Amino acid sequence: MSGNTGMGGFAALRHRDFTLFLFAKFFTSVASQMLVVAVGWQVYALTGRLMDLGLIGLSQFLPFVALALFAGHTADRYDRRRVLVLCNVALLFCAAALLWMTLDRVSAAWPIFIVLGGLGIARAFHAPAAQAIMPNLVPVRAFSNAVALNSSTWQIAAVAGPSLGGVLYSVAAGTIRAGHIDGGAALVYAISALLLLGAVIMMSLTRGHKPAQAGQELSLSRMLEGFRFVWRRKPVLGAISLDLFAVLFGGATALLPAFTRDVLHAGPDVFGLLRAAPGVGAGVIAVVLAFRPITRRVGMWMFGGVVLFGIATIVYALSREVWLALAALVVLGAGDMVSVFIRHILVQMETPDQIRGRVSAVNSVFIGASNELGEFESGVTAAWFGLIPALLLGGVLTFAVAFLWARVWFPMLWRLDSFDEYTDGDSIR
Repeated sequence: MSGNTGMGGFAALRHRDFTLFLFAKFFTSVASQMLVVAVGWQVYALTGRLMDLGLIGLSQFLPFVALALFAGHTADRYDRRRVLVLCNVALLFCAAALLWMTLDRVSAAWPIFIVLGGLGIARAFHAPAAQAIMPNLVPVRAFSNAVALNSSTWQIAAVAGPSLGGVLYSVAAGTIRAGHIDGGAALVYAISALLLLGAVIMMSLTRGHKPAQAGQELSLSRMLEGFRFVWRRKPVLGAISLDLFAVLFGGATALLPAFTRDVLHAGPDVFGLLRAAPGVGAGVIAVVLAFRPITRRVGMWMFGGVVLFGIATIVYALSREVWLALAALVVLGAGDMVSVFIRHILVQMETPDQIRGRVSAVNSVFIGASNELGEFESGVTAAWFGLIPALLLGGVLTFAVAFLWARVWFPMLWRLDSFDEYTDGDSIR
């Protein structure tokens, strides 16, 4: 890591619109993380099937990937601020729908999966717009600091959301006993809805930005420009595909409800802590990167983060004590944060603004596939081979991915010393 370059610390917070965006994203992220905790525990309590934990991810991923190309074009054609406001409104309605179904004593998982499909649709439009708008909110010299602060905020949300969700779920489940209502889930969904309302208000207070390609008609060729750009830029292709396959196979968090209940013999409060643990590690590293960003040997740092992610997954799989599982997940999050930080800067600095929404949509598809499709893959392999073998296999395959990308298919990424090798420093705007 390098020393402070003069644009570290909290420099990006001097820009009003970025600060409002950061608060809005924080509220959205906390609410989303709380929803993940409540839905996972509620569905597993309803059915007790490992496969259903995988279907939670699949039900969000299918609409996400189906709409990704159109969503990316939308982020380039329309005001990205308005897109984000509408997405937060849609997420608010989804949280309200989950609350209503819980109060109505939902007894099957399929209505929950339908609402999760709505979440997937909202996220399909939110992800590329949120990624693409950041370079519009800060000057070039403050962008790496904005990335670190954005990552730090997300990771703080990744800690606060699951912890808060797990504790509230546990407390409310023990105190709210009205018929067959899941009081824990109801309380978490209600608070999530309030947070999303706050996100709508915060994002509405930011100033609008002229669309990158206002007036351009929708066409398949224009929607595919993001894919063509990524395919031509091998460093970008290697960076985002590394995220896809490393996290796809190392889906440690997807099986946490089953691991918590069946291996550690604990409840939703411990589940919330475990779900938050990766965010603790990632948040600490993100704060460090805000003050001391990585500027040299970035390729080695990126692959080192992936390898650490794989090691932590294996240790987590072998854990039988809560403290060891927590420690492994903290290290897992730290390794992932190093890799994410480098990949995000590389992709955004390499991409011209006029197609940044579509490239961000491609990146979001890869991230969504690694997360939601990774959850489905974890659920399937756990149903086939068992919970622990599935986790161990994921850690081993993560090592294989790191080796193939670094030494066989994308060796230029392993040799990458600084971001300037593939960017001119000005393409961000």
